[in-house]
Amino acid sequence: IQLLYTMLKLDQPSYILLQNPPGLPSIAVAWVACLFWRSKLIIDWHNYGYTIMGLNHGRNHPLVQIAKWYEKLFGRLSDYNLCVTNAMKEDLWVNCNIRAVTLYDKPASYFKETPLELQHHLYMKLATEPVGLNAERSAFTEVDEKNGRVIKTRGRPALLISSTSWTEDEDFSVLLKALEDYEQYINEGVKLPSLVCVITGKGPLKDYYNGLINKLHFKHIQICTPWLEAEDYPLLLGSADLGVCLHKSSSGLDLPMKVVDMFGCCLPVCAIYFECLHELVKHDENGLIFRDSNELAEQLKMLFLGFPTLEGKLHNFRKNLRASKQLRWDESWDQTVLPLFGQNQ
Repeated sequence: IQLLYTMLKLDQPSYILLQNPPGLPSIAVAWVACLFWRSKLIIDWHNYGYTIMGLNHGRNHPLVQIAKWYEKLFGRLSDYNLCVTNAMKEDLWVNCNIRAVTLYDKPASYFKETPLELQHHLYMKLATEPVGLNAERSAFTEVDEKNGRVIKTRGRPALLISSTSWTEDEDFSVLLKALEDYEQYINEGVKLPSLVCVITGKGPLKDYYNGLINKLHFKHIQICTPWLEAEDYPLLLGSADLGVCLHKSSSGLDLPMKVVDMFGCCLPVCAIYFECLHELVKHDENGLIFRDSNELAEQLKMLFLGFPTLEGKLHNFRKNLRASKQLRWDESWDQTVLPLFGQNQ
């Protein structure tokens, strides 16, 4: 009632654009508002809300079944539909009789590679204490005393980054087990760098996983779970050596936005497999796809062998991402969505 009251107080819109999920109660409310205003309703399908509910309650729970019925029914009442994968486009048509246009998520323009000077500034800002006696040195970068320029430190650790909302659709024990195997490789004499693993974000399971992390006693791996300021997150992505994604879609039909942002920063990714991931991560081209912790550990070993001097697959993946010149969010919008508005003129 509050949402409907608020929407009816707005100036008359030509269109109402609704992102789903969440769709309870907003799809029905937006539809009623469109009837009142004689506006067009556009639904931007990022996932199915009922599949997210199903993670907690089970797919056959009565509430989940009601949500599924509701989403399909009111979804059909829209004028236009956007969705984030071709797999979802097909599913909407086959199972819901909804025609949609695929609009892939794209990174904003501020997701890009971070210059070395900015990297150094960020590391010094985030560091709890300077490395050694030199206040102008971080674990990854230092200021050259001869010319005052920032350089990467010799024998620096590799920087691994993952971001999460700490929810049930991401099993971080997979990464933790892979890191245990990585530590074992170093103990066995494999020439691998130390790792700094940064896991950003906040959410309901963060305390649970922090408890697991505190029980691990690594010599060559440091795990930190900071909450970053909004402007620092893209800078850290643009400074990292490898991204890891553990997102498993609740529907199997949406793609992880965090990987989109990592690719915007030309950051290669190791991502856990699910049905339509190939629409974003091209295995052995811009990253690697793994199915379990053993496979991830093997990939980490292969990618970081001889780091940072050996220019192997990690270097090639980054080169491929630079060469891909992917569209940015506003360009993608103009190309795909703007024509939909033109149809109604």
